[in-house]
Amino acid sequence: MSNAPFLDLADPGFSTRSSEVHAARRKSWYARTPYGIAILRHREAGLLLRDRRLRQGSHAWPRVTGLEGSFARFWTNSVIAQEGARHKHLRGLFQRAIRPEHIAEMTPAFEEIASDLIDGFGKRPEVEFMEAFATRFAGQAICTLLGLPRSDWRRVAEDASCLGLAMGIDAKRHEKAVNDATDRLFALAADLVDCAAEGQAGFVARLLAEGGDLQRDELLNLIVIAIFGGIDTTRAQLGLGMSLFAEHPEQWARLRRDPELIPAAIEETIRARPTTTWSTREALESFEFEGLQIGQGQTIHILSHATASDSRISETPGFDVEASRKMHFGFGGGAHHCLGASVARTDIAAALRVLTRRISAFSTAGAPAFLPETGNTSPVSLPLRLTYSDLGS
Repeated sequence: MSNAPFLDLADPGFSTRSSEVHAARRKSWYARTPYGIAILRHREAGLLLRDRRLRQGSHAWPRVTGLEGSFARFWTNSVIAQEGARHKHLRGLFQRAIRPEHIAEMTPAFEEIASDLIDGFGKRPEVEFMEAFATRFAGQAICTLLGLPRSDWRRVAEDASCLGLAMGIDAKRHEKAVNDATDRLFALAADLVDCAAEGQAGFVARLLAEGGDLQRDELLNLIVIAIFGGIDTTRAQLGLGMSLFAEHPEQWARLRRDPELIPAAIEETIRARPTTTWSTREALESFEFEGLQIGQGQTIHILSHATASDSRISETPGFDVEASRKMHFGFGGGAHHCLGASVARTDIAAALRVLTRRISAFSTAGAPAFLPETGNTSPVSLPLRLTYSDLGS
């Protein structure tokens, strides 16, 4: 292991998409980091994500980053931190509450949200996409899922986005804001449960019906996970996707010509610019893997971009919405595959269907700003210069 490349994931300027990472991947299927080992190649990543000698590793993230308080309690008690039968039970009831037919029913509402937001641009030639569209869309989409008025989007989205700061390497710096946002989201979840208990329909009511054996805190935790993941993933991945299309305008033109490519385009944007830059696992026991001794308790990070751009699975790793690809690990894999992946794919698809109809071309109107490309990343700001289309307006 001492001969393996070293990658400093703790460096705020480090990027998991960097040439340094790609050079390390050419030398070895793994690298040493301050947080354990990083998996750089697709084959080994797929095997380890399904290996039952590993558990979900981010349960320990608050301890790794020194976070204390409300968020740390929420995270370590969440379904993400559970294993075995308990994890399977919680995951199962959550997924029954968001069956594909339930999510499909909301597609017209998601498209209406996107269309209304573009109407709100007022044909302005320049917009800051994250504030004007991505955050508002993600917030209003989760309000639709929760049965809240769309006008509540700001308070929900701002708190969910704040929780995303807890997943970065500088989480401790945001501890108070993250804990305050966690408290507000739990208060909202409690209100939603009380309303659903009085006879309202929807996701929370289905969760109540499915989770009759849950303690109230467990139920609230599942709802907060749904809000956090539902907003932060959609908001960030929409922004990252649009930043990619701004760099590759010919790909946007292809998508406009053939909207049937939208599902593939979503997978391609996650592959090429994932908001979750790594998935984490922890060894439950000591074992040998591909000649490497992995000790009990050791942390393993699956680097999403490095594994998805591995030349062993693709000779053309560039951004291409029509390319045939192997499965990416932007939503993790194995038993801890992202709970809300189907919701994210559905609402992002709805947003892209409307955006491709209404926006014929765009480019950046200044330098975008991004969170560090470690942990969870996202555009902080994405100024775009737009050319509008009359299609669908």
